[in-house]
Amino acid sequence: QSKSLASSNKNLRLVTGNPSSYDIFINHRGIDTKRTIAGLLFSHLSVLGYHPFLDSKSMKPGDKLFESIDPAIKNCSVGVAVFSPNYCDSYFCLHELTLMIDCKKKVVPIFCDVKPSELQIKKNCNWSIKDVERFQLAIEECKYTVGIAFDPSNGDWAEFLTKATDAIVKSLIEAEEDENKYYDGNSSQDRY
Repeated sequence: QSKSLASSNKNLRLVTGNPSSYDIFINHRGIDTKRTIAGLLFSHLSVLGYHPFLDSKSMKPGDKLFESIDPAIKNCSVGVAVFSPNYCDSYFCLHELTLMIDCKKKVVPIFCDVKPSELQIKKNCNWSIKDVERFQLAIEECKYTVGIAFDPSNGDWAEFLTKATDAIVKSLIEAEEDENKYYDGNSSQDRY
């Protein structure tokens, strides 16, 4: 089904008009998922003609983290949050997730080897109280969003990849339709 969804919406990337913008932002904890789920999703979505952002593939040595990542999030259509056992230990993961939520991006949660109820912000003396509160709100929002659960040690990888890709592509199509409705609504108001 992924191929039919992708081929039925070939003009999706034309929405932004900017060839360097990203359709999808893949938020993940590198030590848990970079070589597995995040990397597979990046490769699969790229082969289908989409332009996903994955830090290890989309950035080069010398790039400033926030100067590269924040615009990629702000300009993407859909975010994918790959939650894993060490996810909530990372300031960067939580910052990216919070920015996606703050920017009102549709986020497709993937729970990899972790249950939503297990996602807890660790008390970290290096993080401000304000950051911890913002991160907790973003985590809570994702806990109550329908996501995809996957157990990498027992799950069917091909089935997971198809299911995740279908969910992401459907979200991209919805984002495009919402954007078109917004522009159609505003342009008709401008005429009167």
